[in-house]
Amino acid sequence: MRFSKMHGNGNDFIMIEDFHGLLASEQEDLAKKLCNRNFGIGADGIILVRKTEKADAEMVIINSDGSYASMCGNGLRCFVKYVFERGISVKNPLKILTGDGIKEVAISIKDEEVDSIVVDMGIPSFDPNSIPALLNKPIINEVITANSKEYTITSLHLGVPHTVVFGKLHDFQIEEGRYLEKHELFPKGTNVDFCEVIDKNNIKVMTWERGAGPTLACGTGNCASAFAAYRLGLIENEINVYIKGGHLKVKIVGDEVFMIGNATFVFDGILK
Repeated sequence: MRFSKMHGNGNDFIMIEDFHGLLASEQEDLAKKLCNRNFGIGADGIILVRKTEKADAEMVIINSDGSYASMCGNGLRCFVKYVFERGISVKNPLKILTGDGIKEVAISIKDEEVDSIVVDMGIPSFDPNSIPALLNKPIINEVITANSKEYTITSLHLGVPHTVVFGKLHDFQIEEGRYLEKHELFPKGTNVDFCEVIDKNNIKVMTWERGAGPTLACGTGNCASAFAAYRLGLIENEINVYIKGGHLKVKIVGDEVFMIGNATFVFDGILK
């Protein structure tokens, strides 16, 4: 079985071609085995490349703990670069089927390689039923207690559930995300984004991902943080988001969020 290792701002994935879904019954165990950083290849998740009649290709993401992820922004950029440069589909824009519906992606080419990827991330929702969250109103600047500490949170759904905590990043330890992820308010868990607003055009984010733990970057988390900050009047509609693994751009047009960035091939290999 051939594979490729890729990353988007340090958020790394193992890409496997599974055009006809033959690995579906073992994908959870496969992810746990391959993503192990001591005994496997090491990654935040695996991405299966499948064919579909509904779009140009289908992306299936399994987190390192074996859980399914309906959407991942960094993963989608890796997927698009892989599909385009490996000739699986060379359409531009590309339509990719994800667990969060079909995402349209525009590609900028330089020297016959993908130079920049613009992803229409869709329209975020503050509806607690979409997250889901056990509250009968939107969670905006809501105070909760987790592990004996109070947090002011804003929660929304953007491909996957995200809970944003604003403040200075040095005031938080990334491990605190563990307790917010499992908070009783979120029956299916939540990703947790600690977000610091630098100024109207720049923010810094660190993310605890549901099912993966701390990662160097989280595309949906960056976009969710930007959208939450925009709705709270903290930033403009076009910003830079800085994370440990690098940075990307986010643009908000009306209610839609667009993510602009790239992805990187690390190496190819063969599983025996």
